[in-house]
Amino acid sequence: MLSIAWLALLGSCGTGIEVTEHVSDKDVKRVINQIDHQQPKATLDSYHDSVPAWQVDRKRFWVADNQVRLLLGSENAPLADSVDLSGHVLVYKGYDMGSIYDNRQTVNLLFHDEADSGRTYIYRTGKMMAEFNSAFSIPMLIDLDMVHHIACQIQDKDYYIRTPIWYDCQTTQMINGRHFIKVHIDSVLPGNAVMPLRVVFTTADTHQQAMVWMNENNKAMIGRDFDALFDAADPHLLFPTITDKNWKLITQNSVAEGMTKEECRLAIGSPKRINQNPDQGGMREYWYYDGGAYLYFVDGLLYQFRR
Repeated sequence: MLSIAWLALLGSCGTGIEVTEHVSDKDVKRVINQIDHQQPKATLDSYHDSVPAWQVDRKRFWVADNQVRLLLGSENAPLADSVDLSGHVLVYKGYDMGSIYDNRQTVNLLFHDEADSGRTYIYRTGKMMAEFNSAFSIPMLIDLDMVHHIACQIQDKDYYIRTPIWYDCQTTQMINGRHFIKVHIDSVLPGNAVMPLRVVFTTADTHQQAMVWMNENNKAMIGRDFDALFDAADPHLLFPTITDKNWKLITQNSVAEGMTKEECRLAIGSPKRINQNPDQGGMREYWYYDGGAYLYFVDGLLYQFRR
């Protein structure tokens, strides 16, 4: 690979009147969005529920983080530091009415541990019953009805995964993944305090099992909902001019000399910055990524790169 200094020299030689044109991130995103909007979607039915509809002894919540004990009380007292609820299931057992400084009648939600029904946990909402809607949630508690609702829609079905950010099913550590390949959804499980869903899948070609964290229709977590992670149809069908050889590289997040800009974008994503240098030899273009990685194109084809 030639040095960066040589690349800079090469980009500056030629007619002597070249001007480097900067293509903004906004320009890049606009083009990317035009392509992404062609992707076939598999939008899920959103989950809707609210406190007034909760059924006593049937509404269940997975405790994703033991820090929830800081939000719960027990018999009008804070929970002891020794209490560990992580991984437990709390069952809704009804509510009572509390009050706050302005004397509004607010709702206290009552729960018991599925493994220890003799103890009541209290969550003080600070809301009146009329104020609850489907957007209400308790931090670090995952609604198991919501998990079941999503599982019924996608479990035991085949999709094409869009993200190479995969995790080991046992350790939950990040692993090297692929994208745009067919996978079979094995199960949908409660996730963690940030991402409430854990989607376990098996690849169709190598039968590797992995998982991704997924959000359920949370507008604050754009990019990790189902539509961002999975497609209903093979994305390769949208790019019939891409050869099978290059498509395989794309699924492996790899690039090779001679690939087009579109192929490179599909393989490793959009650059942080683009510089274009027209000269007498043609259009030279640099794509810059985080960590010093870059791609260097001559007349639209990849000439050199550093990952």
